[in-house]
Amino acid sequence: MNEISSRRIVTGVALVALLASERALAASMPGMDHSQMNHGAMPTMDHSQMNHATPTTAQPRTPLANITDADRRAAFPSLPGHQVHDRAINWAVIVDQLEYQNFESSGAVSWNATAWVGGDVDRLWLRSEGEREQGKTHKAELQALWGHAISPWWELVGGVRQDFKPASGQTWAAFGIQGAPLYGLELEATAYAGERQQTALRLEAGYAMLLTNRWILEPTVEVNLFARNDADREQASGLAESEVGLRLRYEISRGFAPYVGVSFNRLHGNRANQAREDGEDIGQTRLVAGVRLRF
Repeated sequence: MNEISSRRIVTGVALVALLASERALAASMPGMDHSQMNHGAMPTMDHSQMNHATPTTAQPRTPLANITDADRRAAFPSLPGHQVHDRAINWAVIVDQLEYQNFESSGAVSWNATAWVGGDVDRLWLRSEGEREQGKTHKAELQALWGHAISPWWELVGGVRQDFKPASGQTWAAFGIQGAPLYGLELEATAYAGERQQTALRLEAGYAMLLTNRWILEPTVEVNLFARNDADREQASGLAESEVGLRLRYEISRGFAPYVGVSFNRLHGNRANQAREDGEDIGQTRLVAGVRLRF
């Protein structure tokens, strides 16, 4: 055998071994059928054979239990003293001012309190304010008003007001609106129709400014207007009297808060003329100290 024949035999054996190895590799990878592949031009994708169905969402291993009424009651328990809206009769008593006032070598005890009982829409309101000077009651009044909420922040009120002092007192029909349109801001506007064709209007406002969690600074203002002159009851037409106050209180608790402050009282118009004729002051600056209570 010559040299050329030997090379041809070696080459043939190598080709046979290569083919055998390729077949063994193809057998070990059954997912790939190279015999069906077209290595020519890129075939067109057949979208009709594709499965576009949305995959099924896997369910949790432990399904969540449905929320029951017992779960809701446990998560949101009823607050003490105030049950679920419109299901109970609630009440509150708030003594905004119970104070001693010092002015010009004299002094007076003054109060301003409110109370209510009812639900979240309809309530009975009681208001009282007055003043005792040198052991005598100088002013005293009590109002009983029915309130009906017309929005979350405003309430219409109507009822009766009884003045016990000054003089022999007076009875009024009362109509008004009250509310808290902003946090800490309280507004009241009440019109009155009384005896002897007398009418009056009272405007009140107070704004509690939170300095800290316990220190609160509260400016207040109150003005009274009348339609007719009545000297016996210290009433005069137009703007008759005003009071502007500034009080700083410390809330030991929500129900007990001592305070100190200052109050500026002034008479106006015809009422000031009446005071001058009687030798009274038309303006006073009073230092006050008192306590605010809530039940």
